[in-house]
Amino acid sequence: MARAAPARRAQRDDIPVARRSRPAPRRSRGGFGLFLSCVVVCGGSVAGVLFGPELLARLNTNDVEAELVSGFDQLSGFDQRPALDGRLLGHFPYDEVMDSRLIVVEPGIELHEDAANAFDAMRQAAAADGLDLRLLSGYRSHDLQESIFFDVASERNQTAEERAMVSAPPGYSEHSTGYALDIGDGEAPETHLSPDFEQTPAFRWLQDHAARYHFILSFPEGNPQGVSYEPWHWRYEGSASALRLFEPARRLVQRRP
Repeated sequence: MARAAPARRAQRDDIPVARRSRPAPRRSRGGFGLFLSCVVVCGGSVAGVLFGPELLARLNTNDVEAELVSGFDQLSGFDQRPALDGRLLGHFPYDEVMDSRLIVVEPGIELHEDAANAFDAMRQAAAADGLDLRLLSGYRSHDLQESIFFDVASERNQTAEERAMVSAPPGYSEHSTGYALDIGDGEAPETHLSPDFEQTPAFRWLQDHAARYHFILSFPEGNPQGVSYEPWHWRYEGSASALRLFEPARRLVQRRP
């Protein structure tokens, strides 16, 4: 029997659906761009010889963190740095999955091949029970996550802390691993990306059956990461590599008193 879910006030996640898929590929550079790139590379090599490894090491130190800090400075009220366990605004850091491991599951939506196969099996099982699981979002590059985080924060007049309640900073999203996905109920599209999704038959089915396909709810109510409740956001943990990626998040839940 499906578990009952408490009623909640509708509160949609404000990540536009149009921004949840892979962006259009960038244009390749022309001949002049290639020439300019060669000049830059050669110049960098000469600089490395002239100024020594100390300068180059200094330039390469914490490049990613510097970019994130620069981005956060665009939003008012941000004064945090990653915690000792690596979290930033409650979110753990995640690298991008290699393109060779991605599979197109829906137009514009990709998943890691392991998660894609598991989701396909789960969707078929749900269909056999009369349910229509819809894939709303899958893999997101760091570039796409940057746009979702900063651009939408500006549109919504949100601080970084407010934005992080519903969306991870770039470099800190489970979606970049290819293992995380957003699921909706095809019979109740009005609940997509909303806490009201927990009222749907699809969510109740997931509560009872998702673990069989190695999917768990990433951000349940009162989660220790401090992220808003997202009944639509599930992650795949059915392989050793996936378990290693999400082990810090699992340990945080286990340490909770």
